[in-house]
Amino acid sequence: MVKSFYSVLGIMSGTSLDGVDLAHITLSYNGKWHYNFLNCETIAYPADWLKKLKNLVGLSKDELDKLDGEYTQYLATVINTFIDRHKITDLDFISSHGHTALHQPNAGITVQIGNKQSLASLTQQTVICDFRVQDVLLGGQGAPLVPIGDKLLFSEYDYCLNLGGFANLSTEINGQRIAYDVCPVNIVLNHYVTSLGLDYDNAGKIAASGQVHKVLLKELNNIDFYQKTHPKSLGLEWVKTQIFPVIDAFDLSTADILRTVVQHVAIQVGSQIKMGKTLITGGGVYNLFLMAEIKKLTKAVITIPNAQLIEYKEALIFSLLGALKKRNEVNCLATVTGAKTDHSSGEIYHP
Repeated sequence: MVKSFYSVLGIMSGTSLDGVDLAHITLSYNGKWHYNFLNCETIAYPADWLKKLKNLVGLSKDELDKLDGEYTQYLATVINTFIDRHKITDLDFISSHGHTALHQPNAGITVQIGNKQSLASLTQQTVICDFRVQDVLLGGQGAPLVPIGDKLLFSEYDYCLNLGGFANLSTEINGQRIAYDVCPVNIVLNHYVTSLGLDYDNAGKIAASGQVHKVLLKELNNIDFYQKTHPKSLGLEWVKTQIFPVIDAFDLSTADILRTVVQHVAIQVGSQIKMGKTLITGGGVYNLFLMAEIKKLTKAVITIPNAQLIEYKEALIFSLLGALKKRNEVNCLATVTGAKTDHSSGEIYHP
C-alpha cells in the first residue's frame, strides 16, 4: 500500500559550499502535496573539507573514489549528530543530493559524492540518493531537478528562481514545466571575496561600493551559454574555464569585479523574468544589493518567502524527490532535462 505521509530528512550540499543543509520535513499527499518544516540546520564545512571540495575537478578517478568514501563518512557523522540532537525517531528515509564532484552531461558524466550504500549503513536509515545519474544516462542534463517540486508545491507562481551557486529558473510553458540554469551567482561572488579573507559579501555592500567595468560586463554577457536554448545546465568546470579567465584577464579591484558580476547576474536574470509572479529563494536573496539590481530590470512581482523556505527549499524538494521515488512516481521531467522520457530517478539503499 502506498503511504500518504512521510517523515523525511532532506540533505543538500550546493556549489556555493555554504555547508550541508539538513531539513527534517513531513510530506503528506491528499491529491496535492503538502509540506511542513520541523527542524532545519546548515552545518558549515570545516576548512579542510572546504579546501577538498573546491578542488574536486582535478582529481583522478582513484583520488575521487577515496574522497567519496571519506565524504560519505563525514556526511554520516553530520546526519547522525543532527538526528541525535533533535531526537528524531520516526524517519521513513533520508533523501540526499550528495555533493556534485563532476557534472559534464554532454559527455555522459555526472558524479555526486556521498551517495553510497555505506551512508545507509553508517546512519542505520533507508537512504534515497543519486538522483542525477539515471537522467544523464537517458540523454538528459541531470539538472535541474528542483522543477518537479516547483510544479507540485509552488504552482501558484509563474516563475521559481533560486539564487545559489548558480541562478536557476523554473516555469510552465503551454502546460509543460521547463527549467534551466541562468548564470553563475554565488560561486563567482564568493570566489572573489576570499581575497579579502571573507566567505561572502555581506548584503552586497562591497559590490555596491564598486564600479561596473563596461568591457568586462560586455564580455561576460557575450559568453556562448547565454545564446543557447533550454535545456541547459552549468557546473564548476564551466565557471573555471569560461568565467574566471574572462574576469582575471582584467586587473580590477575586488569591489569592481563584484559590482560588474552583480550587474551581469541582474541582466541575465532580468532578461528571463520580465513579468509575472516570481518566488525567489536561495542564499543570493540575502545579497540586498543584487536583489535591488534585479528588481530594476524586471516588472515581475517578486515574493521572498520566510527564512526556512529561502534556505532549505532545495532540501525540501529533494525530500519530495525521495518520496516520489519511493512511490515509483515521476520525479524527473524530460521537458526540463532533455532526457528521452520522464522517469523516477534515484537509488534506494537500506541499512
